[in-house]
Amino acid sequence: MKESRSISRRELGQMAAIGMGAALLPGHARSEDQALPAYARRADAAVSVTGVPRGAPADETTRAVRAAALAVTDFGWLSRGDTVLIKPACNSGNVYPATTDPVAVHAMIGLLREHGAGRVIVADMAGVQFLRFHRDGLSGSTRELMNQNGLARAAAEAGGEVYGFEEAGWDAFFEDDPMTAGAWKAPVMLPSILREVDHIVLMPRVARHILAGSTLGLKAAVGWWRHDSRLEYHRDAGTFAEKTADANTVRAVTDRQRLVLSSATRLLTTFGPDMGHVAEPETGIVFASTDIVAHDMISLAWLIENRAGMNPAERDGIIDDPNTSDTIANLMNKVVTNWLGGFGEALRAERLRRHDLNRLEDDRVLARAWATTGRPGLAVVDPDGSLPAAIRTQLVARTS
Repeated sequence: MKESRSISRRELGQMAAIGMGAALLPGHARSEDQALPAYARRADAAVSVTGVPRGAPADETTRAVRAAALAVTDFGWLSRGDTVLIKPACNSGNVYPATTDPVAVHAMIGLLREHGAGRVIVADMAGVQFLRFHRDGLSGSTRELMNQNGLARAAAEAGGEVYGFEEAGWDAFFEDDPMTAGAWKAPVMLPSILREVDHIVLMPRVARHILAGSTLGLKAAVGWWRHDSRLEYHRDAGTFAEKTADANTVRAVTDRQRLVLSSATRLLTTFGPDMGHVAEPETGIVFASTDIVAHDMISLAWLIENRAGMNPAERDGIIDDPNTSDTIANLMNKVVTNWLGGFGEALRAERLRRHDLNRLEDDRVLARAWATTGRPGLAVVDPDGSLPAAIRTQLVARTS
């Protein structure tokens, strides 16, 4: 099945009008007196993988979510009555895999309830192409997008609720500094609801991304940020990858994030983040870890493997997959900067360098995370052999 969209001449003209314009700045080492986030304090990280046959009923995805989660956590961190925030990837109103799988969210809410959770909130803030958020105004609604893509219905049917971070207003955000210093000039602005929840379960998706190369667990952090933080992120694009990784070390998140789980029975292998070629492997996977970096190593390897199985003309064509072009990635980033801060900010935007996507080491977000918080050894729990041999080769890691 294929869902794709070509860039129109009008859109290319608009991008060119904003301007075509930086070398990637070197990473900054973590200060020795700063505490590492919890996920970086382990030499080895378990990642569980459960297969789901193509075309299987929703019950199979539910089974896989439960199996993958329970293989890496006993939910001992969850006390009766605790509030859990499920953070999906709700960039748009487009359906899975452009956004997180609603079936998986439904299953996770049920699992959390079984283990004593009180309030379960499914919350995010959508992409700027669908939601404009400024001190003096707001247009668009994450809640409405969740109604469109099925996340709201899944949450309601499982006994959860939905929330858009923008709903509380501009001042309902607080500052937090990444523990890995250097890439961010200003503190990251996070939604105040983070201070009201006990735990976070991150549920991203697996997709190509025209600016970031891929959108997996670490990239999902953008959904937390107020739009002034997103403006710095896009305008100061020389450290785009570093800021992506570093923002995952803010204490408000690392102190609460217990589990990262993705349903990847379908994935976007071109374009992204909102549209592209939809790959449906013969055996899809659901995978989970308590370590976001370990999770993303599996996630990226899965994306690379499924792109390798595509027709080269679909995978590498500049219209079907414009990620292959430095020029288009840079122009699109200027468009986003314009949406966030206006024409003047777009003219000031640093050059964004596209991401290759051939091996794990090509990913500059992962590279930054490895450099600052360590590269975890992986203990892959895959009782059914759902991971292809090529992915195990990509991971170059211990399996068990």
